[in-house]
Amino acid sequence: MAPTPWSASSRTLFGFMVFAWGANYLFVRVGLGYATPLWLAALRAGIGTLGIAVYLLVRNPPIHLDRRGRRDALLLGVPNTAVFFGLWFVAARAVPAGEAAVVVYTFPLWVSLLSSPVLHRRLTRFHWLAVGVGFGGVVLISQPGATGTTPRLLLALVELVAAAVSWAVATVLFQRRFRAEEMPSANAYQLLGGAAALVAAALIVDPTALPGPAPTLWISALWLGLAGSAFGYATWFFLLGRVEAADLSAYAFCVPVTALGLSAIFLGERPSVLQAVGVALVLTSIYLVARSSVVDSGPAE
Repeated sequence: MAPTPWSASSRTLFGFMVFAWGANYLFVRVGLGYATPLWLAALRAGIGTLGIAVYLLVRNPPIHLDRRGRRDALLLGVPNTAVFFGLWFVAARAVPAGEAAVVVYTFPLWVSLLSSPVLHRRLTRFHWLAVGVGFGGVVLISQPGATGTTPRLLLALVELVAAAVSWAVATVLFQRRFRAEEMPSANAYQLLGGAAALVAAALIVDPTALPGPAPTLWISALWLGLAGSAFGYATWFFLLGRVEAADLSAYAFCVPVTALGLSAIFLGERPSVLQAVGVALVLTSIYLVARSSVVDSGPAE
């Protein structure tokens, strides 16, 4: 099916997806009050796997992957889900939700950099300028030399950047390995692989800290797994079949904007002036990279 311009239903679905992904950062902060980062990440991935499996069963018959395809998808779940969720959730204990979202969403910048060697895409000087602006924004968010800046905060920011890089690496490898029609099925397998890796890591690192029955924990885990993973990813792949991929990705910057707004309203988080400038630089950089992709991509073939 050839991509078409945005329809009213597509815009509505995209809006719900952006809200779900932006709210993830609040629910991570809440869930970490009741579970360790690795166990919370494992719950998200496991519940997301079940949700995606149900979706695939009730929709049109999915494309079945061969043995190599299933193996590769399971392996890609390590960087795409286990490392990404694990590092993000560990860092979220030290970084405010809105700022964490901004740093994680340097993801499009890393995708641009990795697309050149992996997908053989030539980057323009405009791309490099946008990437430089984004990195400058991350530096300002880290508040170099500011009073109260701790080694733990700086380490957490490094963890968030590493999480974004891991997500980007898996994304370009995913695009290179799987056809568009295979991605919904491959996504289920990568979530399963990531969930298995996270459970194994949690059993090694936190063997005595099994998640308890606290209702708040399970509400957070259900949101992260069903709304943030199953619904979010299903909607993303649904829209990819109806909207130009580059056009769709151009609006990824809406997620950290949403997270910043929600964290200000519900958690009372306010960045400093310097951090606010850094946030603005990162969001501008993400938008410029995405818009450049739209211009450079040309018509779909």
